[in-house]
Amino acid sequence: MVLRFLAGGVVVSLFALIGDVLKPKSFAGLFGAAPSIALVTISLTVFQKGKAYAASEAQTMILGAIAFLVYACLTSRLLMRGKWPALSITVASLPLWFCCALGLWYFLLG
Repeated sequence: MVLRFLAGGVVVSLFALIGDVLKPKSFAGLFGAAPSIALVTISLTVFQKGKAYAASEAQTMILGAIAFLVYACLTSRLLMRGKWPALSITVASLPLWFCCALGLWYFLLG
């Protein structure tokens, strides 16, 4: 458990440094979160459960990322065009993310 926290902290810090160097500064949040956590998770999975299991986990992470892209595109389009509150749009769009991720998993891996 301590190794997981240390590895996660180091990788998150490295990605935060990369994000801080890049312009615009909005990249800092992007590089500080998901990629670093995913890399640590996959690395620890390789050590604990093997490469085959980690490959399977990586595939599902990729499908989840594709589903998130669809969700983010729809949500940003609705926010830019509509006069609705951000919380309402983001919550109402969550089923799209879930259905897209589940559909991709079912048709490509299931």
